[in-house]
Amino acid sequence: MGVRRVAKGIGEFLLETVGEAVADLILTLLACALLACLVLIAHLSWSFSPRLTVAGAGLLSLVLAHGAWRTFRDPTKGRRRRRLAAVTTAVFTLTASTGLFLLLYSTGCDCL
Repeated sequence: MGVRRVAKGIGEFLLETVGEAVADLILTLLACALLACLVLIAHLSWSFSPRLTVAGAGLLSLVLAHGAWRTFRDPTKGRRRRRLAAVTTAVFTLTASTGLFLLLYSTGCDCL
């Protein structure tokens, strides 16, 4: 009975190790694809209209700055979150989590 238990433990360990390696590979490929799409979007928008690209980047920077400000400031009593504040906070949170995802997983894709 001890041999079966050891063999079962080794099998579970190998299955978990292979599963983690496959999941890491899939996440790295997704990060590389996302990074490639972001670069393609930036290139296409710049080739279409550099002025519009700079204006869009400025607007996005304002939205992200407002979202960061609303996220990290001390909440005041009696004030509700308005719709614009909720949207900018959501955009900031999504952008920050995407940046963290790219930081963690796109470094291993060898496309940089």
